[in-house]
Amino acid sequence: MQFTYSNPTQIFFGQGQIATITQAIPTDKKVLVVYGGGSIKKNGVYDQVKEALDQHTWLEFSGVEPNPTKETLDKAVAIAKSENIGFILAVGGGSVIDGSKYISAAAKYDGDGWDLLTKKSDVRDAIQVGAILTLPATGSESNCGAVITKKETHDKLVLKAIPAQPKFAVLDPDVMKTLPERQLLNGLVDAWVHVCEQYITYPVNAYVQDNYAEGLLKSLKVLGEQFADRDNDQWRANLMWSANQALNGLIGAGVPQDWATHMIGHEFTALWGVDHARSLAIIHPSLLRSQIDAKREKLEQMGRNVFGLKNTCSAEETIDAIEAFYHQLGVSTQFKDYEETKEKAVEIVIQKLKQHGMVALGESQSITPDVAKEILNSAIV
Repeated sequence: MQFTYSNPTQIFFGQGQIATITQAIPTDKKVLVVYGGGSIKKNGVYDQVKEALDQHTWLEFSGVEPNPTKETLDKAVAIAKSENIGFILAVGGGSVIDGSKYISAAAKYDGDGWDLLTKKSDVRDAIQVGAILTLPATGSESNCGAVITKKETHDKLVLKAIPAQPKFAVLDPDVMKTLPERQLLNGLVDAWVHVCEQYITYPVNAYVQDNYAEGLLKSLKVLGEQFADRDNDQWRANLMWSANQALNGLIGAGVPQDWATHMIGHEFTALWGVDHARSLAIIHPSLLRSQIDAKREKLEQMGRNVFGLKNTCSAEETIDAIEAFYHQLGVSTQFKDYEETKEKAVEIVIQKLKQHGMVALGESQSITPDVAKEILNSAIV
């Protein structure tokens, strides 16, 4: 193992922690508060933010969509530039936080912000970002990644913006009390797949990362089993912290990582508006079955250490257990809501993958367009 690991995001975890932003944001910085559809005004979060920013000069920008679009975010970029914004406060789930990272980076760039996603230009500077998490799922509140959609062309790409990583993140489990069941399920599935992408590869004897990943998977599994009894502080706190730890960089440090499920799943979201987490559940079992030989040792390890299967368990049994976990949550592992024929739907995804340069995916770059086509033929019905 050789790696450099740093996570500069300060975490304020627990009930009542939104008030801490009063000291966390400099009063000499003009703040842009970014949020989504307005649910924060119904659950009391907006009022808490307003009170905490009483001594600050601030503006607000609302309307960031699930799977945030460049078209919407560019409106906020224009505000950030014209109003000389010095700090961006993202109040929402992964989409709002991802969008805020784009805003912070694009506002410091002279060209089209999309250049930062197509890698025409690197992110060299960004307005400082802070986050108040309202939906645990992506871990975006303490990493440098963001996923942005260009609605005009149905493109969904990943932005890596180290300067835009949140300076702090407030994780108050109380804000989850009013979340719909679907969003909680999505958060659980999203965190689960994040861990799997960094764990189900091949052995490299990284004991700390493996054991920590298995601990997170076992925690998420228990939370899934307790979903019917989720209305309690313990359940909410454990999901919020598990989702954060799933993608803050620690379990992936120094180990091979996959991410093919995400890259293929992104196309489902961009093309058909599939919830991000549900696109992952659709692809994941089919991809694991396609790559079973390369992933066999880690799948068997997961079967023993996460699902408690017998020492002689097979990789096939582990994949069945993963799929059963999704089904237990009521989340489908196949997709049928396309308007074209199945053959056309598969071909559209393959074309998009090629267009985005996703022609050698996975920890060993073994998922070529032909392999992806086999995965899609299994995942799409």
